Amino acid sequence: MSGVLPADRWLTGADVEPYRFDRSGWVPEGRPAAVALAESVEDVSAVLREASRTGTPVVPRGAGTGLAGGAAGTDGSIVLDVSRMNRILELAPDDELAVVEPGVITADLDKAAAAYGLRYAPDPASAAISTIGGNIATNAGGLRCAKYGVTRESVLGLDVVLADGTLLRTGRRTVKGVAGYDLTGLLVGSEGTLGVVVGATLRLRPIPDETATIAARFADFTSAARASAALTAARIRPSLAELLDEATLAAVSRLDPALGSGDGALLLVQTDGPAASLEADRIESILAPLARTTDRAGDAQEAEALLAARRLALPAIERLGRPFIEDIAVPRTRLGEAASSIARIAAATGVHVCTIAHAADGNLHPIIVTPDGADHNAEKAVWETAEQIFALALDLGGTVTGEHGIGTLKRRWLTRELGPASQSLHHRLKAVFDPQNLLNPGKAL
Repeated sequence: MSGVLPADRWLTGADVEPYRFDRSGWVPEGRPAAVALAESVEDVSAVLREASRTGTPVVPRGAGTGLAGGAAGTDGSIVLDVSRMNRILELAPDDELAVVEPGVITADLDKAAAAYGLRYAPDPASAAISTIGGNIATNAGGLRCAKYGVTRESVLGLDVVLADGTLLRTGRRTVKGVAGYDLTGLLVGSEGTLGVVVGATLRLRPIPDETATIAARFADFTSAARASAALTAARIRPSLAELLDEATLAAVSRLDPALGSGDGALLLVQTDGPAASLEADRIESILAPLARTTDRAGDAQEAEALLAARRLALPAIERLGRPFIEDIAVPRTRLGEAASSIARIAAATGVHVCTIAHAADGNLHPIIVTPDGADHNAEKAVWETAEQIFALALDLGGTVTGEHGIGTLKRRWLTRELGPASQSLHHRLKAVFDPQNLLNPGKAL
């Protein structure tokens, strides 16, 4: 297959090593046979046609920032790297849409849209380094998704190369459209198992005229979760509601003592739009009787200062050891119960867990920290903890992944969540798109 692309865009030997893993920390046995560095739709089609002819598995990849092992290069596969396809092809401010290639960095699209008073609403924590194609593959979420939805709500149409090299176009440029099956929605979140995204038509939204930011301190995570539930019960829809537990705040305070101690829990809430100030007044009136303290930003600089602890959370946790960033979601009314149970699981297994939550939509990230140089017993305890957390999510009526995807790390839990009838249909759909099972085999299903 090496003749499919120019020699300088076909990597083999030691050059494939960085493609064996993504940010999940999972490293598969063996190594990819090669890495194809695609620069065009024609490149992607050519690689897939040849892979189909030779029966070679293909692992689509963007920036490799995934957290479930979905982009890790498996043994004998061709890793198809589309990160060089990184152009914003069109930005149409009057239609509030953009047409982009898959390798565009998420934050770069947001910055380009801002020049027209617009923004790309999905904002995963990895926005500065993750690609639009990877966000689409995993249906990524982020801090603002409680109000604006996950990636799927911002994708109007896709250009996708199928396993045999055929180019498929789905969706449209209009905000509304119900002709045919929703193939766009099906492909978003399919983790590269149905086709390779080579282009996307994306919805943009106006930048809000006003935002208001509030930080509230609570005695513990459970109290903060109950306060967040009270906002939901009051029919308040913040654009952001982030919850940090005591362990996370302790890590942040070690990195930056100016941000306070690790005592209690922190709830950060932001509203936006023309009624932002009025909504913030209501939020303060609900939180004040429940919280130890509340602070409200007076301007954008103060807002950034209040949000600093959230932005520093993951870098601070990474200082403690190797983090495994888990991703479950539960009904919002059970957020506090989930947090208490995670703390009990961690205490029982002896594993250090820092929990961050997108509180407004019930999405928790229990971050399991393994000390550098941990032995086999420590690794075993990590996986035992993760397994119990996945079981907890399902027992509470939730899901084993709110936004990171299944990848390789959660496949056996997918069976329990979907049930046999649904999983069988998933496999039949996969066979329609990819009858040879060449696209990201062993992932997502």
